[in-house]
Amino acid sequence: MASRTLSLDSVIAGYGYGDVLKGVDLEVERGSVTCIVGPNGAGKSTVLRAISGLLRPRQGTIRFEGADVCGVAPAEILARGIAQVPQSNGIFPNLSVRENVLVGAYILRRDRKLVQRRFGTVAELFPIVGERGGEKAGNLSGGQRRTVEFARSLMLDPSLVMLDEPSVGLDPKALRVIAQAIEQMSSAGKTLLIIEQNVRFGLRMSTHGVVMESGRVLMHDRADTVLNNPEMADLFFGGTVTAAPRRATTPA
Repeated sequence: MASRTLSLDSVIAGYGYGDVLKGVDLEVERGSVTCIVGPNGAGKSTVLRAISGLLRPRQGTIRFEGADVCGVAPAEILARGIAQVPQSNGIFPNLSVRENVLVGAYILRRDRKLVQRRFGTVAELFPIVGERGGEKAGNLSGGQRRTVEFARSLMLDPSLVMLDEPSVGLDPKALRVIAQAIEQMSSAGKTLLIIEQNVRFGLRMSTHGVVMESGRVLMHDRADTVLNNPEMADLFFGGTVTAAPRRATTPA
């Protein structure tokens, strides 16, 4: 069995006096691509906020590489090896592709040799970073911009990369670019946790799938098993999932 890199145990969290997460249990295996899907308001993005330190859970524990990270500041979470690519367009259109990527290494700026080594590694993984490094990022297509955002997130060499709806607003051609970029990051040894509204796209490119509804995890299994579960249609066309939660017991 693959070792766990991230685990959430009975996490309750929300905003003000309302709980969005109502006892979330989640395990992310090292080296996996885990995709969380669910209807609007299920709590998917709130899970990422809790993991990244932007939201402190009211109850429960979050462990990364065996250490409890509940209450740890976002900057420290990043330094420990968790990077997040937000849903909103984070590209600086008037900066070059190279400059956009280098922004991700701001806390390493005093170690220029390390920054250059990291940039070289990222450019090898994503050739567009080197090939179009001098161009303004605003000239890139939607899928290419997202790829640059992924590249920027790797500059600190995180072990876990979280992507918040990477497919949002993209056409089919751009989706193929994103799927390839995610495959490249996975092949490079990164563990990925993805939030997706595009259920088929998200689960088809993942090894493990998680279904959330109303702040709880309802299913957790191999991605193909989740995708082919007949009750998925009920959930995404106005019904609810009644299947008992399941956890994957072997890596995909």
